Amino acid sequence: MMTKILSPARILIVDDHSMVREGLRLRISAFADLEVCGEATTEDEAMSLIAETSPQLIIIDISLKAGHGIELIKRVKAGYPKIKMLVSSGFQESLYAERALRAGAMGYLNKQDSGEKVIEAIRTVLRGERYVSPEITRRLVSQALGNRCESMQPIDLLTDRELEIFRMIGKGQTSGAIAHDLLLSTHTIDTHRENIKRKLGLKNAAELNRDAVQFVLENS
Repeated sequence: MMTKILSPARILIVDDHSMVREGLRLRISAFADLEVCGEATTEDEAMSLIAETSPQLIIIDISLKAGHGIELIKRVKAGYPKIKMLVSSGFQESLYAERALRAGAMGYLNKQDSGEKVIEAIRTVLRGERYVSPEITRRLVSQALGNRCESMQPIDLLTDRELEIFRMIGKGQTSGAIAHDLLLSTHTIDTHRENIKRKLGLKNAAELNRDAVQFVLENS
């Protein structure tokens, strides 16, 4: 009886830093049962490659050259529900992990983690299991038991899109630049700015800029 040879799991890397993509590709290529089937730097480029390469798993960064990782996760979840997703980000886990999981990702990995953890996370998610830290697991369990309000901060009131715009404001980007990067109109960005000010109790643009800069400094 012939033994069936399984094809390697196809993995798409979505990250706008070439060195990060190269590092991931080298780590993954060291294992015969895993292969990188494509690389993308933007949200739309990723969607095109998904249709072309049919990956089984996508490794996604939160911050992209154009578009946003959380929005990409939502698009993949809606259009390709069988594809598994793992976030690999430089942002603190407490800031984006829960948002990524709610959007449809199955794991969250910090870019500073070792190569061994990257492969462990990939294999865990490919098995259909979640890969998050014990702290995030504890918080998710607490929320499931109805204790969400205990750990909520004002920043948690922002939607995924508002949080990304808040971060971009903190990096000194204008409404026009943010609109260009997120593929939105400047009017939409200005509306989001007003919603952010209202939710965070900020009186004017100066306070918004001040708090956004502080947020970036504390979470970079």
